[in-house]
Amino acid sequence: MKAFPAHIDLKGRPVVIIGGGAEALAKARLMLAADAALSLIAPEFSADVIAELKGKVQLVAREPVVADVEAAALLFIADTEEAEARRWAEVARMAGVLLNVVDQPALCDFTTPSIIDRGRVTVSISTGGAAPVLGKKLRADIEALLPPQLGSLADFADRYRETVKATIAPQDRRLFWETFFDGPIAAQVLAGDARGAHEAMLALINRPQADEEKTGAVHIVGAGPGDPDLLTIKALRLLQRADVILHDRLVSDEILSLARRDAERLYVGKAKSNHSVPQEEIEARLIALARQGKMVVRLKGGDPFVFGRGGEELDALRKAGIPAFVTPGVTAATGCAAAANMALTHRDCAQAVTFVTGHAKGEADPALDWAALAALKNTLVVYMGVTKAETIAGKLIENGRGAETPVAVVENGTRDNQKIVKGALGDLASLIDAGGIKGPAVLVIGEVAAFADGETLADLAAKERLVA
Repeated sequence: MKAFPAHIDLKGRPVVIIGGGAEALAKARLMLAADAALSLIAPEFSADVIAELKGKVQLVAREPVVADVEAAALLFIADTEEAEARRWAEVARMAGVLLNVVDQPALCDFTTPSIIDRGRVTVSISTGGAAPVLGKKLRADIEALLPPQLGSLADFADRYRETVKATIAPQDRRLFWETFFDGPIAAQVLAGDARGAHEAMLALINRPQADEEKTGAVHIVGAGPGDPDLLTIKALRLLQRADVILHDRLVSDEILSLARRDAERLYVGKAKSNHSVPQEEIEARLIALARQGKMVVRLKGGDPFVFGRGGEELDALRKAGIPAFVTPGVTAATGCAAAANMALTHRDCAQAVTFVTGHAKGEADPALDWAALAALKNTLVVYMGVTKAETIAGKLIENGRGAETPVAVVENGTRDNQKIVKGALGDLASLIDAGGIKGPAVLVIGEVAAFADGETLADLAAKERLVA
């Protein structure tokens, strides 16, 4: 350890910054966040300093004097020539004042770290002035893992510290808090449900501990279309905290690799005509695992509320009294459209977009209002429509959609094995056959499909000739 990290309470304490430019402003922002009694001293101040700090701190427009330094709890020297900085550094040392000289670590008693501020929770990262850009990068990486409501969670726990101390036996308190921070009440706080969390916490504390039933929580999480970079920050945090992950077949291996290493992983995927685990059994497993006190993630490709049966699972969990939370994901339509450089709406040719499923029970045709869909003349996105593509195209054309309407088919969108073909609605079945499209894929029907990247029937035929 090159330097000992310490968190100093500066509230109301005198902090002096010698300097009046951009470097001084950056340090002033940090000290204002710490609620210090701040003074900036310099012969003149930049316009930015005056605009941002006037009325918030003391701006002293003159040369600094020894008494300024001696009165400080901390001293920063910024925007100052090296010789002048050294002179004031010597004064600070003689006065016993802790000193930071911007970009001159050899003169510093302390360095300012990269800071992640979550209220009561503060994380600081320091490279001792050796590589500040690395410190900022690490801050960004760590910040992505910390919920915005983490400070509120610390405040919540602090509010109940004395109550827990009075009601929970000393030997049980550590386990109580460990269970709390991994449990459903903490999840309620992080989700912004403070009122519900307070009610649950009071019920938990007042319940006889011997009678306590251990209950976990279930998070229904969207994994997006497959590219791990499209996973939401919240989804990533939940994956790295989960005890158990139940995932479907559309969740990529790259995303699963981001999960906590020792998390139990259960495959509950479905394919057309091959429901490896019935929906009712999935719901029963979620309930049983949560009742074991586990933090469960139900991980679904795309968004759980867009043809993902997430609503059914949420209803089942609520009826069973299991705390349940939903984290949305990038749905296949938007992910695949972006991967194909194709907008789903466009001011010149598509004022709306409609999502439908081409999947029906068994081998039946999808029960859709074909006349209404054909009359929309806007973008139509069909999920799970590959096997019924010929029927879908036929029904739309039969009900008035032109056979020349542009279409695009995006298979495994956003993934390394992504495939895109495009053409006309009347040729949809031929496009899918020639492109070797098997799914998972979305069909995009409408004028916007003409803008998509992808291979046409002519491109595919030329490729076939080259192979032959």
